[in-house]
Amino acid sequence: MITMSETPLAAAPGAQEHPSLALVNSAGDAAGGKGYDEMSTPEAAEAWLMARDLIGPEAVLHEYCRGRLVALRADLRDLFTAHTTGDVPTTSAVHALNTALTCVPGALLLRFDPQAGFIRRADHPVTQVVEHVMAMIADDAASLLSGDQASQLASCEATSCQRFFVRTHARRQWCSTRCGDRVRAARAYSRKRSSHSTQVV
Repeated sequence: MITMSETPLAAAPGAQEHPSLALVNSAGDAAGGKGYDEMSTPEAAEAWLMARDLIGPEAVLHEYCRGRLVALRADLRDLFTAHTTGDVPTTSAVHALNTALTCVPGALLLRFDPQAGFIRRADHPVTQVVEHVMAMIADDAASLLSGDQASQLASCEATSCQRFFVRTHARRQWCSTRCGDRVRAARAYSRKRSSHSTQVV
């Protein structure tokens, strides 16, 4: 497995706006057969979350927290796959998303700041960093799967690529130019071989 610093592809369309999509795409087998996992260690998971402004520099993730994020990633992949293939998602994946959504208080609490006066904010205890991150990602996934962009969520059609993306136009089939180029090159090679075989016969 390669690590975050060696991520094989640029972010798929929609991944910058949707942390749930970025999370699902943070591990898998990209076109070309190279496996990757951007959350292979707690430190890599911290860097991944910090790069997306989901945690601050003071946050520390342990292996248990990383494991919970990886489990959520698997459940989201199940939901995204079911959505793009028209299949029924597993009950456990739907339950896991709903659990993540409700594991932290949703209300903004009232606080008094001597300089700012009354303000409302969510509490983010150090012990609940991963819960808040999971709730934000789960909320994004629920919105993506049920909102206006739901019909644009697609899986890359390049052989062996397991990434998802939000279509930028109706005919888009691939998560990246690289995947599109690989598919076109494979098709051209196949046509050339077929033509050569016909000539030889």
